[in-house]
Amino acid sequence: MMAGIFKSLFGDDTAADEYYQEDQASEPSRDDNVVSFSQAKRARGDRMSRIALYEPRLYADVKQIATQLLKGQAVIVNFTQMDDRNAKRVVDFLNGATFAIDGDIKRIGKEIFLCTPKNYEVSGDLSAGLKMDGTSLTNN
Repeated sequence: MMAGIFKSLFGDDTAADEYYQEDQASEPSRDDNVVSFSQAKRARGDRMSRIALYEPRLYADVKQIATQLLKGQAVIVNFTQMDDRNAKRVVDFLNGATFAIDGDIKRIGKEIFLCTPKNYEVSGDLSAGLKMDGTSLTNN
């Protein structure tokens, strides 16, 4: 149709055909403009925040926990499966790791710690309502 308009205006069939073919080639197809919602979220950098859960048994497990922190993920560490001496060593290591990334580490239970990178905010105070054995103060 566009070629017909140019033919009538300019009278040159070849010029109109070339223009029309170039015009069609430069127009993106409508399918290229359609992006799924999940693709759009990934393109914007939106991703789900994750909290990794760990129950270390060996001191060597601290490397995997620290790697998650370095990736920007919060980590909950439950030390019930680890002896006290090694648990203290892991907590010391995680204190250093969270300090290095400007994060934070908080005790949220007798043997449970939450380590967060700097882009997390933790509100509230669980330790005020817990005894050191993990039971609630209100259940006496």
